[in-house]
Amino acid sequence: MMESLPSRTALATSLMRALHSRFDPSPLFDDPWGDRLVLESERERMTERVLARMDKDARARALQGPNTVLDDFLLTNTALPGVVIRSRYAEDALREATIRGISQYVLIGAGLDSFVLRRPAFSDALTIFEIDHPATQTMKIQRIKECGMSLPPSVHFIAADLANEDLVSALACSSFRKDKKAFFSWLGVSVYLTRQANLATLRAVATCGAPGSELVFTYLDQAQFAQNRSQLPHNENANLVAQTGEPWISGFHPDEIVNDLACVGLELVEDLDGKAMWERYRRASTLAHPPASLHIALARVGKGH
Repeated sequence: MMESLPSRTALATSLMRALHSRFDPSPLFDDPWGDRLVLESERERMTERVLARMDKDARARALQGPNTVLDDFLLTNTALPGVVIRSRYAEDALREATIRGISQYVLIGAGLDSFVLRRPAFSDALTIFEIDHPATQTMKIQRIKECGMSLPPSVHFIAADLANEDLVSALACSSFRKDKKAFFSWLGVSVYLTRQANLATLRAVATCGAPGSELVFTYLDQAQFAQNRSQLPHNENANLVAQTGEPWISGFHPDEIVNDLACVGLELVEDLDGKAMWERYRRASTLAHPPASLHIALARVGKGH
C-alpha cells in the first residue's frame, strides 16, 4: 500500500460490509458503521476509478445513475461473500472463545473493522488491541472522532507496519498480557505478504499468545499463484488491488497448512474453503459462493509451546 495513504482494500471491504447489511434480506451481521468510517472524498475517488475502467458505452450507462456506481460495483464483486463470511466467522469464534474465558482480542491488520462500534455490549467485556498501518489507523481514529464517538479505555490502537515490523515488538509496547490467553483475528491480510512474513506473523501469535489462545486467519490457496492468472475467476480483483499498490503475493497449500502451523507452534482446529464457508452460512444469507480457493482457518496455541 501507499505509505501515506489508508489501505484501499480496507476502505473497500468496509463499504462491502455496510452494503451487505443494507441490501441482503438476511444479513449475517449489521454494520451501519462501514459507510460512516469512509470519507466521502474516498468514495468519490473509488467511483472515479471504477468509471475509468469501463468502456465508453458502459460508462455512459453508469453515469445515468452516478450515485449507485460504486455500490453496484462492490455488490457484484466476487470478493464480497468472503469479506462478509470471514467477519461473521471470526466473531462467532470469538464468542466461543470468550465462553472459555478468553478476554483479550487482538485484531491484526484491523483496517476499518467496526466491532467495537457495532457490538458495544460484547466488546466492553474485552480488552481490545487493534494493530494496523499508521496511515489507515490514523484515518480510522479521526473518523470515529468526527462521528462523535468515544471508545472505552479498554480499546488500544497500535500503529505498526507488519510488513516491516514484528508483531511481538508491537504488542510489547502495549498493555497486552502474554500470560493471559488471547483471541487473534487476521483477516484479508496474508495474501499481501510474503510467505516468510506470513510465517513470522503466525510464529509471533504463538509466541505472544498463552497456551490455549486462538487465531482466525484467511489465506488463498497457493496453487492460484502457480496458474495462469488470466484463467482465474477472481483475476479482476487481483488486478484491481495490484493497481492500487496492494498486489497479491502469496498463499498457503491447504494440504500443508497443518505442518506449516505446527512448525510455528500452532495447532489447526478447522480449515474451511470457499465452498465450506458458504455451506456454513448459506441459510442465514443470500450471499453468492466465495471463490473455492479462499480459506478461513481457526488455529490454537499449543500447550507445549
